Amino acid sequence: MDTTILQQPTYEVGVRKWLITITVITCAIMELIDTSIVNVATRQIAGNLGATIEETAWVITAYAISNIIIIPLTGFLSNIFGRKIYFTASVILFTAASFLCGASGSIWMLVFWRVVQGIGGGALLATAQTILVETFPPEEVDKANSIFGAGIIMGP
Repeated sequence: MDTTILQQPTYEVGVRKWLITITVITCAIMELIDTSIVNVATRQIAGNLGATIEETAWVITAYAISNIIIIPLTGFLSNIFGRKIYFTASVILFTAASFLCGASGSIWMLVFWRVVQGIGGGALLATAQTILVETFPPEEVDKANSIFGAGIIMGP
C-alpha cells in the first residue's frame, strides 16, 4: 500500500501577492509598449541613423521574428530553469538590450539589439501571466486574470 502524501500548493498572501502582481503587470506592459513604440518613431530613427525607411522596417521585423521564435519555447525554458529565474533573466536581457538599442550608432546595430530585446521581451508576457496565475489560489484566478487584463489595457 502506497502512503504517499500529496503536498498542497502554497499561494502568496498579503502584500507579497500584490507586489508580484504589480511587478508582472509592469513587465508585461514594458514588452507591449516596446512592441509598438518603434512604429511611431520610424522616420526619426531613419533620419538619426541615416537609414532608409526600408532598412528601418528591419527594426520592427527583427523584434517580431525573435518574439515569434522565443514565445513557443517559453514554457519549455521556464520548466528547465524555473519560472522565477527565467523571468528575471528575461527582464535583465530585455532591459540591457533596450539600453543598447538606445546607444546604437547604426541601423544594423539597432536591428541586432532589437533581436536580443525581442528574445527577452518574448518571454515576459507569457511568463508574467503564468506567474500571476500561480500566485493566486484557484478561486481567485479569474480575479487575477481580470487585473492582468486591465493592467495590460491601461498600460500602452
